[in-house]
Amino acid sequence: MTEALQQFVTMRQTEGERLAADVASHLENLESMTNRVEQLVPETVQQYYDKLYKKITELLGDRTVEESRLVTETAVVAEKIAVDEELVRLHIHIAQFRGFLESTEPTGRKMDFLVQEMNREVNTTGSKSQSLEITKLVVDMKSEIEKIREQIQNIE
Repeated sequence: MTEALQQFVTMRQTEGERLAADVASHLENLESMTNRVEQLVPETVQQYYDKLYKKITELLGDRTVEESRLVTETAVVAEKIAVDEELVRLHIHIAQFRGFLESTEPTGRKMDFLVQEMNREVNTTGSKSQSLEITKLVVDMKSEIEKIREQIQNIE
């Protein structure tokens, strides 16, 4: 009986290590994609400004474009599509999740809650996005989060 229990404990430890390694790799992918979104956000604002400038100059024809008004409009849109807070929280959630992977305490429920929070941040990022490339990254990020969710269902 003692030998069977020891084998059971060893098997669970091995399974736990493999689960942790798999989840850690998904977290790494998620963090990499988050970093890429952070890099793309300034480009998105500049693209919006350029697009708006082109449209206004076409509409106004020979008349001059009031640069200050254009900058104001761009600033309003930049504020609406700003995802800085969401990305900061996502980085915090990823770091916290890594801490849970190192814990010897039961963390399954906490991980489940954290996955919900990560999903919420990614969804908000996607809904604010004005960029096709960011939207594609959001879909990939949601896929990674779903893979994590599936794995943590096996964790106490």
